[in-house]
Amino acid sequence: MPVKGTADGKSRMSPAIDEAGRRLLVEAFARDALAAVAASPYVERMIVVTDAAAPVASLLRSLGAEIVADPGGGLNAAIAAGVDRVRTPVAVLLGDLPTLTTADLDDALALAAEHPLAFVTDADRTGTTLLTARDPADLVPRFGTGSAGRHQAAGHTLLGIGALSSLRHDVDTEADLIEATQRGLGPHTAEAVRGLSPRAESAPSPRR
Repeated sequence: MPVKGTADGKSRMSPAIDEAGRRLLVEAFARDALAAVAASPYVERMIVVTDAAAPVASLLRSLGAEIVADPGGGLNAAIAAGVDRVRTPVAVLLGDLPTLTTADLDDALALAAEHPLAFVTDADRTGTTLLTARDPADLVPRFGTGSAGRHQAAGHTLLGIGALSSLRHDVDTEADLIEATQRGLGPHTAEAVRGLSPRAESAPSPRR
């Protein structure tokens, strides 16, 4: 899981949400996503690649994550640094999924196990939120605009995950955050949002 800990994190939410608020959200997103991952029986190790400051890295480590320093060079370089630590079947999960549930992750990983390479798209079907490989040597991350098409062209099987799956709802913009709030946030993100945006206060109870 890549986690951006600098001012660049979630820059598309600027100027509606300031730098401090964006950093708080990135941390909350990661904490909620990691909690969902940690509860999955399909997951043996959690590796987070981050450039976050030491206190945040320590917090993520306390949740059970192994921390790898972001080598720089962008998202794909960060992911490759994490994958390089793995010698067993691997899944790359984005860290901006604050509505993620363990049940949805389990469903996707069970389906992914049937394929040498697989992936899940975001809600608009152009991006990628989950990328898997039986052999980590075969996983070449191609994240960025239009990544779904590149991953499919590289041989990853598109998994038939329903449109309502929490795996498909990453948060990049303020509008994404409002929609995620309406769907039901993890507790850490719900707490962060309450301090940031009155427009998001109509959220239902945190996801189960």
